[in-house]
Amino acid sequence: MYVCICNGVTDHQIREAAQSGVASVSELTMRTGCGATCGSCLDMAADLLAKARSVDLPLPVLGLAQVA
Repeated sequence: MYVCICNGVTDHQIREAAQSGVASVSELTMRTGCGATCGSCLDMAADLLAKARSVDLPLPVLGLAQVA
């Protein structure tokens, strides 16, 4: 789905940016152009970025760690 129609930025691109280390909306704007024109997409972009960054990755190896 298009989040930023002005610059053609999709939700997929925002999730990819989060996975590559983008941590703030201003950095997202610099990397993708999202919100750089009219800014009406910034709330949705911020929500998507926050959700993408908060995904807990399963780390089954941690369950195997022994406590000394």
